[in-house]
Amino acid sequence: MILVINAGSSSIKYKIFELKTLRVIQQGLIEEVKNHHQAFKDLQDGIIDFEKLRAIGHRVVHGGEHFSEPVLIDAKVIETIKSLTPLAPLHNPANLEGIYAAQNLAPNIPHIAVFDTAFHQSVPPYSYRYPLPNELYERLHVRRYGFHGTSHHYVASEASKILQKPLKELNLITLHIGNGVSACAIEKGKSIDTSMGMTPLEGLMMGTRSGSIDPAIVAYLMREGGYGIDEVDTLLNKKSGLLGIAGESDMRTILASKSQEASLAVDMFTHRLKKQVGAYMAILESVDALIFTGGIGENSEQIRTLTCKGLEKFHFKTLVIATDEELQIALHVKELCT
Repeated sequence: MILVINAGSSSIKYKIFELKTLRVIQQGLIEEVKNHHQAFKDLQDGIIDFEKLRAIGHRVVHGGEHFSEPVLIDAKVIETIKSLTPLAPLHNPANLEGIYAAQNLAPNIPHIAVFDTAFHQSVPPYSYRYPLPNELYERLHVRRYGFHGTSHHYVASEASKILQKPLKELNLITLHIGNGVSACAIEKGKSIDTSMGMTPLEGLMMGTRSGSIDPAIVAYLMREGGYGIDEVDTLLNKKSGLLGIAGESDMRTILASKSQEASLAVDMFTHRLKKQVGAYMAILESVDALIFTGGIGENSEQIRTLTCKGLEKFHFKTLVIATDEELQIALHVKELCT
């Protein structure tokens, strides 16, 4: 069996897969986690037989420039993940806690790290670099990293099966649309551009994140509005996006509303999605399929229709594919361990 773990700061999501078929045997979510070691001990005592596991796959949010593919976790990998904490201060420490706790209970089997950023390591420098002084890249590693890579990779692979064409021969635009939203331009199976940047804040309008804005707004808010840096950070990450415009971050509630604010939020949301699709059509030159995934992308026909309005003349296929990041992690783990 393969155990896949997504350890957050206060929750642990897990799935157990049968090794040969990758059929899901068991899955669950533990919330309000205060101690990861105790949470894993509870899993061992009542839910998971760790002695039957062949390997454990760990979702790790940020791999920086160090990891372009899944890796077997050793002391050096752990130190590298730890060193990347400034780039993902809310996520990498929690991911590490999950690794420590699982290794403590299953020290004699392979533990594999699968990074959200890895799929985007094929993005070329002219896309991942920002037009800022070189010193900021060289000393502080300021660049685009991209996220949701496991999801983009999974749905691209599934599109290959649907279209009956090798992934390395496909040009795709993938839209992961949930509370977090990101787009990816995939050329011949490789990510060549993605909308999220150094952090998940850049790019498209999201549930509570603003996405890309004029960066001078930050200085303006601090100078004229009296905002502190932490207040700006909270404003842009937790009080903006759909929530900031419609007063609600759940797209289902927004679509059911008759208010002008809700209508504006939907128009802004889909306008930005369509602009991103157009930009990626330009850099890919030919597109085999546009793929919608994520909670909104998979379930909202209205959002898909509004995003695609006017694009019919370009004659590419539009696919709706349910993402399965845990299965993609399990596929990586199986590949490394068998």
